[in-house]
Amino acid sequence: MPAILQKLSVLRPVYDITYKVILFICKLLLIGDIIITVWAVAGRYIPFISDPSWSEELVLTMMVYMAVLSAALAIRKRGHIRMTAFDKYISKTALKISDLIADIGVLVLGAVLLIYGIMLCASPLSELGRYISLPGLSKFWQYMSIPTAGAGMIIFELEQIVLRIGAFYEKEEKTDKKEEK
Repeated sequence: MPAILQKLSVLRPVYDITYKVILFICKLLLIGDIIITVWAVAGRYIPFISDPSWSEELVLTMMVYMAVLSAALAIRKRGHIRMTAFDKYISKTALKISDLIADIGVLVLGAVLLIYGIMLCASPLSELGRYISLPGLSKFWQYMSIPTAGAGMIIFELEQIVLRIGAFYEKEEKTDKKEEK
């Protein structure tokens, strides 16, 4: 394995910590969603509990963040849906190449989301827009989910690309060791 890939493998603890932090944030968002939703539903049917007018918009915003962050987590665990019907019919090398190309495509998508999401958040549109039920809260926070998704995708796709490239060298090293014996 090339020296650069060995140096990049040292970053695995950073990815592990990042994964755990994002997973913890997703758990907090889920707990918040559940609490606010229960409160809102109870407020509709129980007379002495008030139904907060802001619950729906806040729950939806939290769900968006949870969805994009958990999608980034799925990249790391390779948990996304993928087409595998033809995997058994193509060579291992072609399969590795197609997986690497797919990872590069997702990395590019993450970069587009990050760049254009930051541009959207920096535009006057994000500051002018307000939540209907929370007029004191800017739509910036809703739009911020776009660059957040891009950043999460980039972080974990870089790790996947390094692992995919490393897989090409692992096979060659195993073949070389077998030939020596």
